[in-house]
Amino acid sequence: MPVRKSTATVLTCVLVAALALTGCAVEVPPAAAPAPGPPRPSGPPHAREQDGRPASARIPAPPSPAPARLPGIGPLTQARVPDGTTQALVVSGDNPDGNVITAVLYERDRVTGRWRPTAGPWTGHNALRGWTDEHTAGDLRSPTGVYRIGDAGGRLPDPGARIPYDENPLYAVSGTGFLGEPLEGSFDYVVAIDYNRVPGTAPLDKERPLGDDRGGGVWIHVDHGGPTQACVSLPFENMAELLRALDPTRGPVVVMGPAEVLAE
Repeated sequence: MPVRKSTATVLTCVLVAALALTGCAVEVPPAAAPAPGPPRPSGPPHAREQDGRPASARIPAPPSPAPARLPGIGPLTQARVPDGTTQALVVSGDNPDGNVITAVLYERDRVTGRWRPTAGPWTGHNALRGWTDEHTAGDLRSPTGVYRIGDAGGRLPDPGARIPYDENPLYAVSGTGFLGEPLEGSFDYVVAIDYNRVPGTAPLDKERPLGDDRGGGVWIHVDHGGPTQACVSLPFENMAELLRALDPTRGPVVVMGPAEVLAE
């Protein structure tokens, strides 16, 4: 059965055929161009931020802050503290010729670089005539400076120190101090200050690398209630606490001297 076409279909076919014969074509208007967008960043992908900003447009990160200084310590003194040290006992004298001290133990955070107190403040004594930058034997002054403190000992058993501890009856002492106070028990606990001594030896070791005339045997020991020959002294219970707190992995040091000098 023949398929019947509608009149509209027949007319359309005739019109298309006529146009083909005359060589004409229907012109289709071009598609509209897309609106211009922001310029594309140039350069390789690794030179751009993830958001497409060119490397030249990056905001530089602020520089990392320098590690904070120990409280009360000035830049000259702080510069003498080893970079790897994260534990410091700050011993501040009341004045250059005074013999009363305040001690605070600080630890430095390995991430932020800031120092925080972990023990103290404790009150004790230094040498009878105060402090000196050039200590000599018998001058009755304590040496100022920054010194390692990594060796300990005493007449009494080890109270739980993490640094090497030398228990020895030779730490016994007798007699009286400058104020007539008894000295007995002053060396029950001691921590050697590495002034004119060989690090890593017991506090009783007598070797003096700078010579005997520069003094030696400068310790932190139990306070006997008066000034010392050259040492720093702290109350008995504070010495025991200090011995338990000193951590050899933190490279402990003592920062000692009159407060006005330490602030430089």
